[in-house]
Amino acid sequence: MPYESVEGEPSACRVLLIGMMGSGKSTIGRLLSEATGWRYMDNDELVRRSSGATARQILADRGEAEMREAESGALALGIATPAPVVIGVAAGTILEPLNRERLRAGGIVVWLRADAAAVESRAIGADHRPWLDSGGGSWIRDAVTERDPLYGSVADLVIETGARSAEESAAEVLSQLASGDACRGALSSGDDRAVCQPDA
Repeated sequence: MPYESVEGEPSACRVLLIGMMGSGKSTIGRLLSEATGWRYMDNDELVRRSSGATARQILADRGEAEMREAESGALALGIATPAPVVIGVAAGTILEPLNRERLRAGGIVVWLRADAAAVESRAIGADHRPWLDSGGGSWIRDAVTERDPLYGSVADLVIETGARSAEESAAEVLSQLASGDACRGALSSGDDRAVCQPDA
């Protein structure tokens, strides 16, 4: 069935990747871009464009509230980008009700779902994960418990990434997009790229 915006009009082919840090948004977003030729914009790029600094710099210099505001601005900038496009959305933007409405109205929301154990194994030790500097695994478990229902409330598609490779997950996203009206035309008009095929 076609994806619909909150106004009831068919959504543009603007693919919004949501999920916890470590769920695969950046890697899968780039694979989708390679496979389709659509532009990929991740949260870090959008925050720098809208705020002139990275999310981590804003957090260190101005605090959490300013960082959240910058990430909300990055989401708004991403949604304003002409389709077709793939947008990586900051994990914490889901906490703000206005952002959830933006997501619902902004395109096709793809939740890359991974359980706490998978997120922890991928995220611990990464140099761009400021939330894990002190909280570690306990913070991840609490965040997954809080955020998963919110991610589920806005998702058009749910892709399980915990036990899959990024290539397998990207291939599943493309398969699901091809079954809906919003992206079918954009996919069929692109050139034939042999990407997202997992290794044998």
